[in-house]
Amino acid sequence: GQLERDAYIEEFVYNYGEWSRPAAAELWAGRTRSASADAYFRHPMLRRIAERSRAVIVHNPAAARMVKEHAPEARVEQIPHLWRRPPAIPEAQRMRLRQALGIPARSFVFGVFGYLRETKRLPSVLRAFRRLRARGIDAVLLVAGRFASLDLERSLQPELKAEGVVRIGWTDAARFERLLAAADAGVNLRYPPAGETSGVAIRLMGAGKPVVLSESEETSGFPPEICLKVLPGIAEEDELEHDMVLLASARHLAGEMGSRAAAYIRAHHAAEAVAGSYWRILCECSGGRS
Repeated sequence: GQLERDAYIEEFVYNYGEWSRPAAAELWAGRTRSASADAYFRHPMLRRIAERSRAVIVHNPAAARMVKEHAPEARVEQIPHLWRRPPAIPEAQRMRLRQALGIPARSFVFGVFGYLRETKRLPSVLRAFRRLRARGIDAVLLVAGRFASLDLERSLQPELKAEGVVRIGWTDAARFERLLAAADAGVNLRYPPAGETSGVAIRLMGAGKPVVLSESEETSGFPPEICLKVLPGIAEEDELEHDMVLLASARHLAGEMGSRAAAYIRAHHAAEAVAGSYWRILCECSGGRS
């Protein structure tokens, strides 16, 4: 955030009461852990903006609950995260990109995309992938995006250079879409969660890719037939390995799940599905007619 110590503590107290002042000071002192420690994610400090907004639009039940906990009288509207149909990428172009990245034609490609933060659980993903490869399964892990933390990036260098891992840094939007298309499945874990709906996960599912997500209130709206979910905690790595083995070994099942995901996203998240809700709320908040 942008607050100095005293301002942070006062804002924390405004949100959670005078009794929370010592906790605020403790969190400020330990803020180097804020990217991964659960305590920071449990205190998003939403009261001020929620109380002053005519309406708060969220994309999932977790975000709605967080807002209501901070401002019980706030108007909260849940609208699905927007999905925009990407440009069509011919299969021949997709295979050329895989070849340019050194990916064998028959390998099953898992992709981790976007800003690489601690919450994306990349160490767990890399370990699960290593165990997958040890089983003799022909798979590749494509890690594409910019690290949010140089310390995290440095700590993972040996694993990122392991056999079967393809590392791509920041890229422009057009190439990012091609990289998404090059993958056969996505891995999009989030823990601790922060009330967000992943735009990358929406794009992957909309493109017909099966995706492995973290089990959470944030992802509770996605039906089980369109994605796989792993529980955060001590069994996370084992569950992730199991799901990755399933997708890479039963490609027809992966394809069927991807097709169901695409149909669901296009029905519930396309502009045609969400624009009316935004327009209605904007009209109501401005005093206009919908």
